[in-house]
Amino acid sequence: MTSISSLGSVIEIGALTESSFPVLLNDYSNYNIVIVVDENTHDSCLDYLITNFPSLDQAEIILLPCGEENKVMEVCMQVWNAFSEYGFGRGDLVINLGGGIVTDMGGFIASLFKRGMNFVNIPTTLLGMVDASIGGKNGIDTGPYKNQLGVISNPKFIFIDTSFLDTLPEKEFYNGYAEMLKYGLIKDVALFDVLKGFKKESDFHRVDIIEKCIRIKVAITDEDPYEKGDRKLLNFGHTIGHAVEGCFLAISPVDHGHAVGLGMCAEAYISMRRGLLNKEDFQTIQALLGKIYPCLDFSDKDIENMITLMYNDKKNESGKIFSVLLEGIGSATYHNELSEQEIRDSFHHLSMLSTSLN
Repeated sequence: MTSISSLGSVIEIGALTESSFPVLLNDYSNYNIVIVVDENTHDSCLDYLITNFPSLDQAEIILLPCGEENKVMEVCMQVWNAFSEYGFGRGDLVINLGGGIVTDMGGFIASLFKRGMNFVNIPTTLLGMVDASIGGKNGIDTGPYKNQLGVISNPKFIFIDTSFLDTLPEKEFYNGYAEMLKYGLIKDVALFDVLKGFKKESDFHRVDIIEKCIRIKVAITDEDPYEKGDRKLLNFGHTIGHAVEGCFLAISPVDHGHAVGLGMCAEAYISMRRGLLNKEDFQTIQALLGKIYPCLDFSDKDIENMITLMYNDKKNESGKIFSVLLEGIGSATYHNELSEQEIRDSFHHLSMLSTSLN
């Protein structure tokens, strides 16, 4: 069992049955316990939890609908009303069992109810394990705008049990893989080189690589919990990626990892055009991302819609669009203002790449 402290949380990596989880449950034996799941984790993961920890037989189950389109205030209100009906209090415990949407929403719901309940995260997806459940960001969307409402509030514990990865369909690994590649691209060229070699499903179960990604995020967020400086580096690929997600959310949703993969390719392209990133490194990045995250053919209307979405990105200042750019594989810089033309050019590049690959 590996234990990492971060921002008041304890992250434990290893089998849940051998972790501090049983001790935590005992500490809450005289309190209400709530388990927040979505439809997927209700069917695939909840039985494992209750079977191995019989005290959870009495826990209340809150079922969230699946999908980014349901990461909204209306669903949170339904949950808060249920919390009130059940008589939950500030001393009770919320267990978020699921991927990034569950931990984002569950943490947001717990942090606001009665000015804050204790909660723990048990991420069940690769994305949740290496990124979403760590760092204290909890939030929901407003329409096509990602994570516009949120708080920074840390769980008591984050339990990383990679056996939950056995419940995932293959395509789900690539949502987490995008975030893992991001860590390599902004901070660790050796990690990127290892990740380039991932070819089979078992590669994504490597605990040493998952731990390495977690430690990179912890090192950054512990130094800058409120995103005033280096934590902004973690947004690489997300300025453009979130706009892709938002633009297509109501039409034909694009997975988070796919959108971030496209965002990283586009932002690497801008980095190369500015002379920050050499052409050889850009081509290496583009070849890898293009193979895994198929490029889309964006219409001019799509591009203008996405630029509009970017102007409402929470990371902007003074009505300007900012992004993370690469100075090389393993090195990045934040707070780079992007022009509309640079953004258009990057989308046109992705569209041409889509045509050439097809």
